[in-house]
Amino acid sequence: MITLGIEGTAHTLGIGIVDSDKKILANVLNMYRPPRGGLHPREAANHHADVVSSLILKALEESGVTMKEIDLISFSKGPGLGPCLRVAATAARSLSIILNKPIIGVNHCVAHVEIGRATTGCTDPMLLYVSGGNTQIISFSNRKYRIFGETLDIGIGNMLDKLGRELGLGYYAGPVIEELAKDGDELLELPYSVKGMDMSFSGIMTAALALHRKGCRLEDIAFSIQETCFAMLAEVTERAMSHTGKKEVLLGGGVIQNMRLREMIGKMVDERGAKVYAPDKKLCADNGVMIAWLGNLMYSSGVRMSIADTMVEQKFRTDKVNVTWRN
Repeated sequence: MITLGIEGTAHTLGIGIVDSDKKILANVLNMYRPPRGGLHPREAANHHADVVSSLILKALEESGVTMKEIDLISFSKGPGLGPCLRVAATAARSLSIILNKPIIGVNHCVAHVEIGRATTGCTDPMLLYVSGGNTQIISFSNRKYRIFGETLDIGIGNMLDKLGRELGLGYYAGPVIEELAKDGDELLELPYSVKGMDMSFSGIMTAALALHRKGCRLEDIAFSIQETCFAMLAEVTERAMSHTGKKEVLLGGGVIQNMRLREMIGKMVDERGAKVYAPDKKLCADNGVMIAWLGNLMYSSGVRMSIADTMVEQKFRTDKVNVTWRN
């Protein structure tokens, strides 16, 4: 079975094509980059609407398959920004109706888990999922992907981008902050906000901006932000591993491309005698391949949807999905 997946939860519009043997036939994307300020949902959605048709054609060309050879259409049903989600859903419905092919709407967060399982060799991991809109520690238990810890306010990627914008570092500031942190040599005091199994990042950003107003070096602020926030993520992930007895950690989401975060999680996992896995960087960030693969799994396990079932869900919880494709 060949599945075409459409990802459109936030800034990235991605098209992926996969087959049932886990072969990635195409993975193309186009990211919206605002000319100034932060990400506006409507502007991002307009961008997605402008590029979705050409991206689908590009993916088909890259895959070497024709539109008629596509067996299933899959799309990101949520969670995400409403206007962006609706563009992806509308495109998927249109293809489904025109081609008379089945359609499946999938959970974006669960898609990160499953593309990691499919491509890294891990079997039953604890997922550390860190991106712009999401920060969660997820693992499978009793037919669902359970959330063992999450942010109480904003995702870590969102915090980094907002901080970067306020500091004049531009938007999508995570990579810039990572580079600045390499030259930091002083660990500044920031609030360490772990509350049980959950975390909070907004107060850390406020404190970092206060340090900037006091004249602290950007390099030291970036260094301190990373060390504090990544230590929080490592602590909660380790506690979840201890609670569940899991021996695998899977990394997912755009922020996981940060090498310092990988280093800290890797050290923690190694000290526990466990293993850490990460997909190719192109599959860590939002992409259509993971949407296509999860759609494939769901359909193969018996899940069916009508067009009426494809309404988007901006707050589609990870633990709301019935996992029919795993024992």
